[in-house]
Amino acid sequence: MKKIAIASLVMAAASISFAQSTMGDMKGMDMAKKPVVGAQTVHAANGTIKKIDVKAGSVVISHGPVSSLNWPPMTMGFKVKDKDLLAKLAVDKKIDFSFIKEGDDYVVTTVK
Repeated sequence: MKKIAIASLVMAAASISFAQSTMGDMKGMDMAKKPVVGAQTVHAANGTIKKIDVKAGSVVISHGPVSSLNWPPMTMGFKVKDKDLLAKLAVDKKIDFSFIKEGDDYVVTTVK
């Protein structure tokens, strides 16, 4: 019985040692904390409004790079968290905005 207990302790110690040694392999990973809303990461970008769909509560934005997602500049559709945000928007208006991912959608949460 002592041999089993000792073998278990040795295996546990070896596992911990291995896990600690492999953490060094993560040096290139971006481990910086990002702002969060609840458990969601908040992303920020700037762009130009291309289309507004009040009924659907969505906008199409031609935006610059989003470094927190490693996205290049692109044009894409976003839902809006609060349809009252749509009143602040107009086609061809330049904006700074924040967004989160909810399910399969990217959702604008603030607009400046």
